Amino acid sequence: MSETPDRLLVMNMVLVVRKALSLGADGVLVLGCHPGDCHCIEGNYRTMRRIPLLKKTLKRLGIEEERVQLEWVSASEGARFAEVVNNFTQAIRKLGPNPFRRSK
Repeated sequence: MSETPDRLLVMNMVLVVRKALSLGADGVLVLGCHPGDCHCIEGNYRTMRRIPLLKKTLKRLGIEEERVQLEWVSASEGARFAEVVNNFTQAIRKLGPNPFRRSK
């Protein structure tokens, strides 16, 4: 079976999130187009299924699942984008540093 661009996008997203957290990122905010309103026809739906699985894996590894958040924001929603980013930043600050962050 050949991989579709949507499927590759979702697989890469999971790898990027895992890599970012393993390198010490305090949190990862995954943003996408609203489902049904995107050129990636199935990508958002696959992402909706993958993020909960990723969060379960993180929890088993001792990383708070709140460190990864999925939100739908369109390009025309500048105010919503700012609100989502600010809320996520506040939530991550409350959690504190990633427990796997390497000391410098």
